[in-house]
Amino acid sequence: MEIRNLAIIAHVDHGKTTLVDQMLRQAGAFRAHQHVEERVMDSNPLEKERGITILAKNTAITWHGVKMNIVDTPGHADFGGEVERILRMVNGVLILVDAAEGPMPQTRFVTRKALALGLQPIVAINKIDRQDAEPMRVHDEVLSLFMDLDATEAQLDCPFLYTSSRAGTATLHLDQPGTTLEPLFETLLKTVPPPSVDAAGPFQMLVSTLDFSSFIGRIAIGRIERGEITVGDQVALLPLGEPGMVVDEPKVERGRITKLYTFDGLNRVEVPSAKAGEIVALSGFETLEIGKTFTSIDHQERLEGIAVEEPTISVDCIVNNSPFAGREGKYVTSRQLRDRLFKELERNVALRVEPTDSPDTHTVSGRGELHLGILMETMRREGYEFQVSRPRVILKDGPDGRLEPYEELTIDVPEEYMGVVMEKLGPRKTEMTEMRNPGQGMVRLTFRIPSRGLFGYRSEFLTDTRGTGMMNHRFLEYGPWAGPLAGRKRGVLVADRETPVVGFALNNLQDRAQLFVAPGELVYEGMIVGENSRPGDMDVNVGKEKKLSNMRTTSSDENIQLEPPRPITLEYALEYIEEDELIEITPENIRLRKRQLLVHERKKAQRAANRGADV
Repeated sequence: MEIRNLAIIAHVDHGKTTLVDQMLRQAGAFRAHQHVEERVMDSNPLEKERGITILAKNTAITWHGVKMNIVDTPGHADFGGEVERILRMVNGVLILVDAAEGPMPQTRFVTRKALALGLQPIVAINKIDRQDAEPMRVHDEVLSLFMDLDATEAQLDCPFLYTSSRAGTATLHLDQPGTTLEPLFETLLKTVPPPSVDAAGPFQMLVSTLDFSSFIGRIAIGRIERGEITVGDQVALLPLGEPGMVVDEPKVERGRITKLYTFDGLNRVEVPSAKAGEIVALSGFETLEIGKTFTSIDHQERLEGIAVEEPTISVDCIVNNSPFAGREGKYVTSRQLRDRLFKELERNVALRVEPTDSPDTHTVSGRGELHLGILMETMRREGYEFQVSRPRVILKDGPDGRLEPYEELTIDVPEEYMGVVMEKLGPRKTEMTEMRNPGQGMVRLTFRIPSRGLFGYRSEFLTDTRGTGMMNHRFLEYGPWAGPLAGRKRGVLVADRETPVVGFALNNLQDRAQLFVAPGELVYEGMIVGENSRPGDMDVNVGKEKKLSNMRTTSSDENIQLEPPRPITLEYALEYIEEDELIEITPENIRLRKRQLLVHERKKAQRAANRGADV
């Protein structure tokens, strides 16, 4: 059977996973009356909740006797590492672009990687049924993007299709409305070349992604680059390193292939053997890592490993030492936290974990706040209990001094909110690089901004634009240190004792603060319970009860009406906290707290900081 290997790449919410749903349906992957959930490829619970793709996943369809292995990829720039490592498995990319929004930051990032590898692109301008769709404008923008990225003549001459993921239609010409995805399938067969592999040579395969089964253990997924593999064959698993021959290396692991699978629709199909060019999943080894090479025993030759861009943001993961430590979590010790973080490195190639001087603290580095936030949320749901510091950027030393990461920030906002957005971004050391007014009352603004300048801005942005604006960003480059940036303008309310929260106390505080807690919750000394309306922190007693007396007054039985507390999500907490604060993460709660819990210790630390500033 002929094989085509294809990756689908797009920006967030451009309809990529919905298109894969329709491709599976129209290729006959589902039974006639089978109930299938929407966005069936988003199988992870976090993906279903957030409506975004987080992990790259494999599927396959058969069309007119040709098998197409399809890789569905994440659309957010923070998960670019998931995309970078699977591009080595494929020979073509389907680039999905929204017919109204056009190429966005993630589109540019992944397209640059795909074109640099020499992959043949196919462009699908999606959502042509939108009221504000302008497919011809987007067509020209995509060609301009390809020229900016130094595409070859063959890549510039790629086919363009016009699709509607939700309707399941595709057409090569706008004046001929599509009825099915058949034009897309035919274009894929004509454009994506078969895998260029050596079918007769000794077995060789690069591990591009990992999976796990409770029955058979770890599973390696990748494309067979050379030769053929059969269940029961003895093979070598070579460690990471430079490509080339390996001679008598003690770290080479030898073993037998116990299970071998290919992909068919949403299922893995167990097969006795597979040939070069096929994307397979195999088991039988315990020390699997992304980037390792499987080879035959007699020809131990490494393939070039998988290179991904370096992280730009880091946080400290600390063992929970709050007064409530150990009450809600299942895994609470430093050893358990360390083992879980290093286990994540096996499949999350864009992540870095480094120990510190303290055995209770590890520095975790990633692509962005969302990248790190998804890891924290996953660990929290697994039963881990830990604390996290404020994110900080990873600095480098250049010939002219310190360098820090800069990002390209793209903002789509109604015209009436453009002024407040630019006003708020000014103190964050931004530089406007482009402004476009595509119509429909919206303006697109593009900025160059230090990564530090984005901390805490998303919630401000949503408030300023009344939830009508959209912002996207991607890592751009390292540039000169931009100098100090203003932090949070308001102080916080800090509980001064361990106590249950009382409604009477909150009623007295809500006029001068935004509260984070509700009556009945337990708080401890040093826990942040609200945001002050003014600069400076304030220690408060949220357990203060009304004094009882035998005197009756007109206000003695007044009804207390409290505003709902502000919900604390992990993303909001990462943006909100300052250097002297931590996030306490447990399976049941996300709390904000001061590093120094006791009042006198915080005052002592503040005096020391003031003396240091004076010097």
